[in-house]
Amino acid sequence: MTVAAASLASVAAVAAAAPPSTVPPPPAAAAERPERAAEDRGQPVTVDSDKMERFGRESLVVFTGNVVARQNSSVQYADRMEVYLDEKGDRILRTVSTGNVRIITRDCRTGTARRAEYHDLEQRVVLSGGARVWQEDNVVSGESIVIYLSQDRSVVEGGKQERVKAIFYPSGDQPGDRKGAPATARAPAAGCAN
Repeated sequence: MTVAAASLASVAAVAAAAPPSTVPPPPAAAAERPERAAEDRGQPVTVDSDKMERFGRESLVVFTGNVVARQNSSVQYADRMEVYLDEKGDRILRTVSTGNVRIITRDCRTGTARRAEYHDLEQRVVLSGGARVWQEDNVVSGESIVIYLSQDRSVVEGGKQERVKAIFYPSGDQPGDRKGAPATARAPAAGCAN
């Protein structure tokens, strides 16, 4: 499973209505997430890039240039993605994506950061460097967002220059109904409304 699988399936846990330091998903989404993670693990991962290099001794595959990784209607974009495999090359242990990282989940949540790292054994995703996750107008941002997939838990941390910021709107509110509230930028994806 790659960051395209893990973080794409799990970034959804971040943009939920809760205190900004630890953000659990909404109850309905929490019930669906374990099945989604298991379903995603069995799906193939497709990676497109300008260049691919394989380093057999290090069990490493490096994709560079306009990297697009897809799995089960989720997409990750980056300038570079390093995929670390087990000794046999059968399983992805860790991935590191850098440069203009953008993740769009199949439930239309978007995450951006300068770096995304996925650790399969710990079922952990780390978005770092101006990390931000949003869906519609709800947004959570900080220096890093750590997503613990098996625990269905996320932790957002601020940095030296910036504190954690979270903005949540009641589900009945529409952006036009809020006077003076700025609209949050959205990244369109296949099947997702702009």
